[in-house]
Amino acid sequence: MEYIDSLALLVSVYIVSLVSPGPNFIIVTNTSMTVSRAAGLFAGLGLAFASLTWAIMAMAMAGLGFLLTHFDWLHITLQVVGALYLIWLGLKMIRGAAKPLKTTGSTEVTWRSAMRRAYVVSMTNPKSVAFFGSIFAIVIPAHAPVWLYCVIALTCFLLSALWYCGLAFFFSNPRVSASFLRFKASIERVMGAALIGSRLLLVR
Repeated sequence: MEYIDSLALLVSVYIVSLVSPGPNFIIVTNTSMTVSRAAGLFAGLGLAFASLTWAIMAMAMAGLGFLLTHFDWLHITLQVVGALYLIWLGLKMIRGAAKPLKTTGSTEVTWRSAMRRAYVVSMTNPKSVAFFGSIFAIVIPAHAPVWLYCVIALTCFLLSALWYCGLAFFFSNPRVSASFLRFKASIERVMGAALIGSRLLLVR
């Protein structure tokens, strides 16, 4: 039951982090709106593979779980860092809600370059570093079984693929793109408030 609760918590926090606009969001929507739907879908897959890479790298640091069980100050520090990051991200979203979405001019992009560019963006995204480097490590129980690691990695990949490829599909539609730009400020303010309201300091 402990593992199921941890998995549910991780998925819920990951979804909130996933859907919050950032570099990943911009790269996939920008590619879809300025290049093509196919290029946007491959960019979405690139982001999904980046999420899988991050998950595997974070789980490779399983020894961190051992450290957290023996050094309370380290556990508390990571909890505070994770909570502060979500608050910072939420405030940033609210402050930037009224700003227009930045786009670039249309260019010829192959499916390989679309995937590669999106992958690099995600792997160098501070948001990914903060999530997988702190929150991710805290939520996973120490000495978790192998099956939980596999489920987590697969879940991160599938959720990322569904979300980003879904964004690519919809934002390649001119009507959807126009609708998002019309309600962008309100959507980002709501998401920012949700992040600030997260109670990670009380999680464990």
